[in-house]
Amino acid sequence: MRIRSLGVIDDAVVELSPGFTAVTGETGAGKTMVVTSLGLLLGGRADPALVRIGARSAVVEGRITVGPAAPAAVRAEEAGAELDDGTLLISRTVSAEGRSRAHVGGRSVPVGLLGELADDLVAVHGQTDQQGLLRPARQRQALDRYAGDAVSVPLAKYTAAYRRLRAVAAELDELTTRARERAQEADLLRFGLEEIAGVEPQPDEDTELAAEAERLGHAEALASAASAAHAALAGNPEDLEAVDASTLVAGAHRALDAVRSHDPALSALTERLGEIGILMADVAGELASYADGLDADPLRLAAVEERRAALTHLTRKYGADIAAVLAWAEEGSARLAELDGDDDRIGELAAERDALRAELGELAQALTDAREASAKRFADAVTAELAELAMPHARVSVQISQQELPETADESDGVEVGGRTVAYGPTGADEVELLLAPHPGTPPRPIAKGASGGELSRVMLAVEVVFAGSDPVPTYLFDEVDAGVGGKAAVEVGRRLARLARSAQVVVVTHLPQVAAFADRQLLVEKTHDGSVTRSGVTVLEGEDRVRELSRMLAGQEDSETARAHAEELLETARAGR
Repeated sequence: MRIRSLGVIDDAVVELSPGFTAVTGETGAGKTMVVTSLGLLLGGRADPALVRIGARSAVVEGRITVGPAAPAAVRAEEAGAELDDGTLLISRTVSAEGRSRAHVGGRSVPVGLLGELADDLVAVHGQTDQQGLLRPARQRQALDRYAGDAVSVPLAKYTAAYRRLRAVAAELDELTTRARERAQEADLLRFGLEEIAGVEPQPDEDTELAAEAERLGHAEALASAASAAHAALAGNPEDLEAVDASTLVAGAHRALDAVRSHDPALSALTERLGEIGILMADVAGELASYADGLDADPLRLAAVEERRAALTHLTRKYGADIAAVLAWAEEGSARLAELDGDDDRIGELAAERDALRAELGELAQALTDAREASAKRFADAVTAELAELAMPHARVSVQISQQELPETADESDGVEVGGRTVAYGPTGADEVELLLAPHPGTPPRPIAKGASGGELSRVMLAVEVVFAGSDPVPTYLFDEVDAGVGGKAAVEVGRRLARLARSAQVVVVTHLPQVAAFADRQLLVEKTHDGSVTRSGVTVLEGEDRVRELSRMLAGQEDSETARAHAEELLETARAGR
């Protein structure tokens, strides 16, 4: 792994070679260089404070060697990335405004992809992880991770059933608690549908009735106008001296028809006059029929107005017009059918809920059995590792229990496991707790209460070493996990990290010379400043330089002969004891 970092740290390159690399330096310097840079590469939160004042951005680049079939390589290629001769190039840019960009294999990708790749590339552990190990949830996760498929397979089934039960319970609760509201809604819908059904409106009926009402209300005026127009066109039989339009047009047609053969233009006009005469006769006939058909019936007008009033009553309540009223009725019928079917739905959901609770009980029991089967092996493996870490008499055990509900509790709050009703959650019904007996004769106690800071560091390291054998990742980064450890215990921590490095790349940020001495390679991060700007640099320590740094770490005096002798002895011990 190769990291190039620019920004709050000056342009620097950190080569993290295979094996065991120790990063040392003044307090905080190594952590800033390695942990912060790796955190950004692995999808960590982008903090604009990382950008040096006056700079536009901070950039971190990494070159990670991966096999073409490795999960990280496959996932990166799915995102469009390309491997460069077995090397995956990753970069992260953080602007001074806080914006962040990520690139993988030459392709711009969401920052979330870096987090996905991190799961298969690097396991990062620091002092905060030690505190996390104190939480029962983290301890259960540790056991589940160790158990592998034995737990993950039933846990996946349990999780799916648990989510379905939550959804069913929520819907059932909504149906039962809102029963009164739904009943009121159903009554209102039923009343409205009955009111509409009583009127039986027809499509476009309101428009047609409005036109009929207008016609009936002006029947006499319409009939008089039609009769007058008919008389003007066809004449009035009672007035023999009156001249009508049809007679005049007919006279004009006869006058032209006598001479039409002498001029084609006049012939065309004659034809048009003939057409006008025919059209006037048709219009006159229709006017006569219209006048005869008009019925100024006040009873029919009253009936139309009454019908229109009934339709208007509907449009005031259910829609702007009859089309909208009919649409409301259709939607209301569908909603009423849904509401009327709630009782059946409640029965179905209750039956499904009970079946899911029974299924969850069986799956929770399967999870408990799988965890108990793995707990003994996990505890023995961690205990064996603690013996290698200068805790030969320590014993680790795993306690798996369930919280039984009192008889007064609602049965829906629990599931039946082993004949008992116990509390349950999204990961099962088990409460998992790591117990530690650090010395012979001491009873096992939760590690939160029974482990000192140094012991807790070694327990966490032992857990990680156990994981390395069952679920390895290519690289482990330990950020001062040796805090609280010293003396012989520190030597054993360094020796165990060196052994872990035989199967994985191990990077340790440490201030303990006993740990750094076991590293295959030691990097020194130094801070310098000219009074206004602080700069950081990285140096690979070899030979005399490494002895001087270990002397500083041992006694704070690089040139002390006693410290130098102790440093050289420590290096020889580490080389012989790997």
